[in-house]
Order: sequence, then C-alpha cells, then structure tokens
Amino acid sequence: MKSSLENISNLERKLNIEVPLQQVAEEFKKAYSFVQGKVDIKGFRKGKAPMATIRSMYADKIKGDVVQNIVQSTYWNALKEHNLTPISMPSIDFQDINEDQPFNFTASFEIRPDINVKTKSGFKVQKEKLNIDDKKIDGVIENMTKNNSTFESIKEERALQNGDAAVMDFEGFLDGTPFEGGAAQGHTLEIGSNQFIPGFEEGMIGMKKGETRDINVTFPADYQAENLKVKPVVFKVTLQDIKQKVTPEMNEEFFKKMGAESLEDLKNKVRQEMESTESKRIETELRDTLMKTFVEANPVEVPKSLFEEQRKALVDDFQNRMKSQGMGDMNFDEYQDKWKEDFDKTATFMVQSAFLIDKIAEEEKLRATDADVDAKFQMMADQWGMEKDRIKSFYKEKQGGLEQMKYQITEDKVFDYLLKNSTIEEVEKPAKA
Repeated sequence: MKSSLENISNLERKLNIEVPLQQVAEEFKKAYSFVQGKVDIKGFRKGKAPMATIRSMYADKIKGDVVQNIVQSTYWNALKEHNLTPISMPSIDFQDINEDQPFNFTASFEIRPDINVKTKSGFKVQKEKLNIDDKKIDGVIENMTKNNSTFESIKEERALQNGDAAVMDFEGFLDGTPFEGGAAQGHTLEIGSNQFIPGFEEGMIGMKKGETRDINVTFPADYQAENLKVKPVVFKVTLQDIKQKVTPEMNEEFFKKMGAESLEDLKNKVRQEMESTESKRIETELRDTLMKTFVEANPVEVPKSLFEEQRKALVDDFQNRMKSQGMGDMNFDEYQDKWKEDFDKTATFMVQSAFLIDKIAEEEKLRATDADVDAKFQMMADQWGMEKDRIKSFYKEKQGGLEQMKYQITEDKVFDYLLKNSTIEEVEKPAKA
C-alpha cells in the first residue's frame, strides 16, 4: 500500500491511497471462496459450484464487499502512517475496482484543530447584584391572588364587560353554511383573554344575558385550518350567563392554601423562592458571559462537520419544542430563517467552548474523576431522596449518560477555575427600556 497526504485547508485532509495488484487479487480470491462455500446453486452440491459460475453470478456483489474490506484496512493503516486522528467520517471516492488492476481511492476528512490557550486568567466580567425588593414581593403575592380568583355569576342586571367570563352558545357560518369545529354549547370565555380569533371577544362586549348577536370576524392568515384562513365568517352567539372575577381575601384561609401561616410568613417564603430563582439566573448569566469572554480571547477554528452537527442538534431541538407547543412546520420554517444567524453563532460557540474546556481541563488536570462522579450521584440522591445506586443505574443504562455527566462535571470545574482567576464586578440590573 502506498499513500500520500494533501492539505486541502487548515483542517481538511485528503489521503490518496494505492493498493497493489497482489493485495487486490488476494481480496477477490478470499471473497469468491467465501461465497462459493456459502451459496446453494441449482445443479451443484453446496460449496462445489465452479468458480467461473460464482464469478458470473456474484461479481457485482463481491466487488462491493472487496472495496469495503480494502478501504477499511488500508484507510486505518494510512492514518497511522501519517499520524492522523480524524474528527469526521471520511468521504471515500474511487472509480472502479478490478481484480487484475491496482486499486486507487481517496479519503477526505477533517482533523482536530490545534488548541492553544493563550489566556485563561485575568478576565474582567460583570455580575448582576441580587436585589429582591418589597415591591417585587408584593407583585408576586398580587399575582397569587389573581391566579386563585374564581368567577361567580353576577346578581345585578348589567351588560358583559371586559374581564368578565361569558357562558355562551355559539355557531359559526362560512358563506351561510355551518363549518366544522365552529359550534359549542355552554362554553365559558374570559373576555379580554384573547383566546378566540381577533374581534370575537370585542364583539361580545355589551351583550346581556339571553341576548343573541351575530359577530362578524375574519380568520387570521396563520390559522391552522386551511379552509378558514383569511375567510370572513359569522358567529351566532347567545349569552347564557355573565360571571365576574372574585379575588380571594388576604386571610388565614388564603395563607394556608399558599402554604404559609401569615402574610409575613408568605412574604418570607416568596422572598426565599425569588432569591433562589434569581440567584440561579444570575449565576447562569455570569457563566455565559465568562465563557464567551474566554472563547473570544482564545479563537478556535471550527471544523465544518462539527459545526453542521451541532447546528442540526440545535435546530432539531428547537423544532421539537415548537411542535410540543402546537406550532406547525410553516411556523418552524419562518423562525428558522429568522434566527439562522443565532443558530450559526450558537453552534460555533458551543464547538469552540467544548474544545477549549477540554484543553484547559487537560492542562490544569480538571477532568472529572470517578470520585467526582460518585460525589455527584450522592448529591443527587440527597436532593431527590432516592437511593444512590438507582441513580447510578439510570445513568449507566442511558446511552451516553455517564459521559454526559463527566463532561458536565469537567465543565463546572473549568468554570470554577476561570471564575477564581477572574475579576468579577457586581453591578445593578439595567432598567428595562
């Protein structure tokens, strides 16, 4: 076997491999002999069919098997010869193979970039101050009362207004004909919630109990039913009842329902929850800022194959989340085009940061150890109230579970190292524009 190496770009390599006639002929001979011993051919005992018959019947299949065997063995030998470690599957290119000729093929692939961490300390980043004031706490408690509000039928005679709940019967007509899914009996709708198509709720305001009204609306262009998009329709609506929102009183019963003993106790619990949530958010933002600063200070060329793989993973995850929210392919295509640049930047950053995290972990001996993993399992067991062995089994059985955990621990250790060697300035959260 002879091989030569071409540098296509900084990270792209091409191996040109020539396999001598003797090796090609030997591979064909082995392949024909194997087939001869396995196949049943009418008129011959198993394993006794003439080689000429085997050649005429199985030449095409055997060619494919021979190419596969030769490429697998010689490709890896050529990689060793040139001391190469690809990070992508090779693209194999060849013309044809014949048992009476040498065989030539090329293998194109990408290699890992040289990672040179020039700067891993002295970063200056800002961290938002944790600030939970009484106004925010009061706002959360006010939302608690709103979320626990109930609707009760009104006693006085008055018209339907914004904020009421309407109990109604309705039926929709397209060109004078009822359409599928356009009717309901005893349906409750909070006016102002924008749950129905634009114009419907506004059209009901002012109705009185027992009144029937025609409401003219047009379905939006992004409506899920194709036959109704941008179509003007008429809803015949009969208002059966009007209910108004009743906010619970701030009393012992309400505090107990919220898991507290008093208003002061409720405020303390809300503060603790907000501090926990906000602390996690601030820590995540600090982590992102520091890692981006670290990556910007240590540029890394990103292999195309890893970029495409990471970008695809991001897009697939985004599409799955959109589907879980009931959004269709049209919405996905629109958002994918709109956020293409964000997908590209995020994929590039994730590949770059992974390379740098791996390098700094190697240099500073920060890779996750078995003891680190065991300690993580114990922490999870304590938090979740589960047996540590059950958690271990779950991660071992989950494909890539242990590797993912080890990487996360390593990433955390690298972040802690960068944090310890950086200057952190606490600043007030900027006011919203």
